[in-house]
Parts: sequence; structure tokens; C-alpha cells
Amino acid sequence: MLYGFSIINGESRQGNGVVFSGLDPAAGAVLDPVYHGASREELNLAADLAEEAFVTYRKVSGKEKAIFLRHIADGMESIAAEVVERAHRETALTEARLKGELARTMNQLRLFAQVVEEGSWVNARIDPAQPDRKPLPRADIRSVLRPLGPIAVFGSSNFPLAFSVAGGDTASALAGGNPVIVKSHSAHPGTSELVGQVISRSVQKCGLPPGVFALLYGAGTTIGAALVEHPNVKGVGFTGSLTAGRALMDRAAARKEPIPCFMEMSSVNPVVVLPEALHTRAAQIAGGLFASFTLGVGQFCTKPGLVYLPRNDDGDALVAELKKQVEQAAISPMLTEEIAKSYRSEVAHRQTDSAVQMVVEATPSDDCGSMHARPVVFQVSGDELMRKPELMSEIFGPSTLVIRYEGRKELTALLRSLEGQLTATLHGTAADIAESADLIALLERKAGRLIVNGFPTGVEVCHAMVHGGPYPATSDSRNTSVGTLAIYRFVRPVCYQDFPDSMLPTELQNRNPLEILRMVNGSMTREVVAPAA
Repeated sequence: MLYGFSIINGESRQGNGVVFSGLDPAAGAVLDPVYHGASREELNLAADLAEEAFVTYRKVSGKEKAIFLRHIADGMESIAAEVVERAHRETALTEARLKGELARTMNQLRLFAQVVEEGSWVNARIDPAQPDRKPLPRADIRSVLRPLGPIAVFGSSNFPLAFSVAGGDTASALAGGNPVIVKSHSAHPGTSELVGQVISRSVQKCGLPPGVFALLYGAGTTIGAALVEHPNVKGVGFTGSLTAGRALMDRAAARKEPIPCFMEMSSVNPVVVLPEALHTRAAQIAGGLFASFTLGVGQFCTKPGLVYLPRNDDGDALVAELKKQVEQAAISPMLTEEIAKSYRSEVAHRQTDSAVQMVVEATPSDDCGSMHARPVVFQVSGDELMRKPELMSEIFGPSTLVIRYEGRKELTALLRSLEGQLTATLHGTAADIAESADLIALLERKAGRLIVNGFPTGVEVCHAMVHGGPYPATSDSRNTSVGTLAIYRFVRPVCYQDFPDSMLPTELQNRNPLEILRMVNGSMTREVVAPAA
């Protein structure tokens, strides 16, 4: 049942903010119900309840949080058909894609449940007292990671499930012991409400304070900005455009109490094709490249937007194969009218640049509407790109730019000029890769994930994954928004000196009641700590 209201204190709240509706991008049809933006008073209520809930939720055990996270995942599984159907109507993404995204969303909730249930993630460190140490005794010093407080999470347009209401930001914040206030994305309000209802019911079923979760509707420039500025909010998770992300970063920094923002914003994900690989499998690489930059109508943050090819016959062959693939491409609708309009504008602007050659643009079919996007491939020389670095900026949609370089020296200079990226990819034979240590070292400074002989779209949710990178890919390259390392964004270390054992956090107590792995005097162990004499 969809009501069109925000969810605060476990209840639907009508609000008196801006009224809007979801839209079916494929049919161009308005979807029921009408959605009501939250008022400033409702935002304040959600933030106050979150702060009140934090007093309790921050102390909830890992086992209890694991039950909560699994309850959310199970709840989503129980309404999988309804969620997929509504998300398909609101985004025009295929049901197969959405089923996969739903599975990913549930899996990451369950993965975080495993992490917090086991408990060692808290990085407990114990340096017992040394009263007889000379020339000075050492106090008993212990530290552990503790949650920040209420976290504002912004749903993204391109992932209505995995980066939205119960997505990675929410899962990692809740796992870390933080209440969450989600600002829903207007592109999929019904999907957001269905998932929000599941989380709200899970809060109630698990006996947690209702302020642990809230879902707010409203414009990012008003409700979103006010949420970041609210004094009760202690951190932000965001996936979206560089313009919006930077605006929120600046607001967070300008607060009387600045707060950390973990923003995923802009990446063109360079792909470098090395000579031997180009000579031996140009057609195969072209096929993979086409599939990657058109996947999801090019609306992936990991879409390969720059492709570096040597200026030779082998490079010409790959471009010719890529051209053939695009000529046969299907034309599909984008997520929102605003995104489609921006894509057309960016493509048209690049078409007018004399330095850029348009290799191919897919031919539209008769049933294409204003929200459909035509795949396109551009080409530019390396020296022109160095003169016009603005050509390296992201175009959100099914396009890619091929850069033709003259030799290794120019390739190195081009890669050195890159801004921060989520990913960087090398295609090469064993010999190519063995001779590319310098390029790999350079790309390590530019990207959060390096790939060999693959493509960047498709991000595995696992313990080792890094989905982050230097600015402007993200606001903080020391973190990731995918994988279990994401939990560390929303916690901070707290040190306890000479505390009575009974007053220490459970993770630091001598007897190690949770049996977690801890660092004691510099060595990792699960053993108990002998009490001070």
C-alpha cells in the first residue's frame, strides 16, 4: 500500500512541502499516488527522534543489529515482486536488472549482519597498564570504534535499491550503530516507500526506538540541504552528480560543527588498451567495451567514458568494430527527463567542438520518446585532449570518448592529467602488463579500483571491494561505499584510559566476552587479558 507520505516515528506523515508524482520513463505516464514533501517541522522531528534513538541504538549489541539487518533483508525478499514491479515502472530498468539489484541489496544487508555479529570489525586495541615501567609507568589504554550519530543518506537516481533507502550507505550506517534519515530520490518515490515501510516494520519488530529510521520526501535543494545542516546529523552518505555533491559538501563544511561527508560524484573510468592486446583481440575488447558503456543506458558511475588507443591500424580496427556495434544498438529511455535532457545537451555540445570527431551515433527508432538516449562514440587526438582537458568530463549516459595517442610518452602524460576516478582499466597480454609497472603505479594514484582485462561496470559486494577514489570521484579517497569496509565511514575511534573493567565497552573488557579478535600489546589475539594486579 502506497500513501505518498514521509515515514517518521514509524508512521506515515503527509507533510506540507512540494507535491510531486513518480513518472514512467518508458510510457511517459504519471504514476499514483501523489507524493508530499516533508515540512521543515517534520525534518526537525525526524532529526530529534534520531538523536533520541542514538542514545539507545549506539549500545545495541552486534548480535541484535545482525537480527535487525537480516529482518530488513527478509522483509524485502517477502515483497520482492511488488518492489521489482514498481521499480520497473518508475525507472524503465529491466526486471532482470532490478531482480539482480534487489538480490545485491539483500545480500549486502546480510553481509553486514555477519560482520557485526562476529564483532572483530570494531578494531579493539588494548595496551594494559605497566605500573613498573621505567622511567615512567604506562596507564591502561584501550580504544574501540564507536558510531558517529544520526546519518543523512541520499538515495541515488540510477540504483533505486542498492544505493537508495536500504542500500549500502544505510546498511553500513545501521551496522555501525547509527540511526539513519534517508532523503528519497524523486525518480523512484514508490519504490522508496515500499522499502521504507519494510525498514520501519523491522525497527518495530526488533524493539528498537522508532527514530532509528526515517524516510523523507522533498527537493534536495530544500529538504536535503536542511538535513545536512541540522545539528543532530553527524555524517552524510551521497551518490549523485558532482554539482549536487559539492553543494552538500560545502554546506556540511560551513556548519558551526562541520561533519564528514562521503560523496560519490563523478568518474570517467579510463580504459587503456595496450599494443599486444589490441593487435590480438580488438574485436573482443570492442564488444566488451560497447556492452559496458551502454549498460543501463550508460547510467552507471563506473561506465567507461574514456578509452585510450594507439594511433595505428589496430586502433582503427577496434574503432570500426565499435562503430558497427553502436549502429545496431537499441535505443532505451533514461531514468528521468532531467537526466535525458542533460545527456542530449552534453552530446550536442561535444558535436560542435571542432577538435572532436563523432565516430557514430545510433539511429533512433520510430517509438523513441524524449527520454530515450542514443548511444554515441566520439574520438579525439591525444594532443587535442591535452589542450582541452574539459573533454575528459563525465557525460552521464551511453557515450564514450576514444583518445588516440602517439606512443608511450604521450599516453603517460595523458594519464597523468586525469582527475580522481573510481576505476582504471588496463587491457593487455602478460607481456603488456609486465611492461606497464609505471602505468600501474600512476593509476594507483588516480583510482580506487584497478582492473586488468575486464570492464568496470559490475561492482562485487564483498570484504575487499573498494568503490571510491580521489576527488572528484569521491569526497574522501580513504573510504568505500561498497563492501564491508564501508562501515568505517560512520564510526570514530574512542580511547578509554584507566577505566574500571565493568565500565568499559564490552569489546574492551578483560575477559573478552564476545570472543572477538583484538590487538593486545601489539599482537592480534582472542585471549583474555589478565586483570591488573
